[in-house]
Amino acid sequence: MIIVAIVIFITAAEDVSAYASFADAKTKSSILKVAGTLSKEKPMDYDPENSPNEFSFFLIDADGATNQVVLSKPKPQDFEMAEQIVVTGQMQDEIFVANDVLTKCPSKYKDEELSLKSEI
Repeated sequence: MIIVAIVIFITAAEDVSAYASFADAKTKSSILKVAGTLSKEKPMDYDPENSPNEFSFFLIDADGATNQVVLSKPKPQDFEMAEQIVVTGQMQDEIFVANDVLTKCPSKYKDEELSLKSEI
């Protein structure tokens, strides 16, 4: 039973990882998570009719580095409104190829919270 608990703990610990930067991704061949914000100055490419499972955009990581990201899934809904984007994948040449993306969108209650605070 103790051995089973140790195996479960090790497996769970491998999944919980700190976010990496694009510089880290360029030096490591393993799958990493990079957190950042969408670069709104650079183009997003998504053609749902011809390539529904290919979405390309540029992400600015926590260190300020900007890199192209290609996601092998459809473009997430309300992607442009995301406050933070976490991509999971690895570098291939100069492009970060993501197999998963997680977006943190602004809370729909945020405006209500701000108006309540201003009334107090």
